[in-house]
Amino acid sequence: MTPTVQQILKSAALLSPIDRAELIEQLFLSFDHSEEQSVDAAWRQEIEDRLDAYDAGQIDASPAEDVLGRISQR
Repeated sequence: MTPTVQQILKSAALLSPIDRAELIEQLFLSFDHSEEQSVDAAWRQEIEDRLDAYDAGQIDASPAEDVLGRISQR
């Protein structure tokens, strides 16, 4: 960690919890999330496709209790 980063961290530690949380959020948002956004877009499309297939009668659905029961049996 560079001295500059250490000084920023030391100063940030003196902030109120709310200010620290806002700082964390802003730092997080400063990262490039383009890959994450493309994954999110792909999942949105998958969900839409599955809903369309369900509405068209091409696939069936199972109650959540059944699905969770099968998972817990594994």
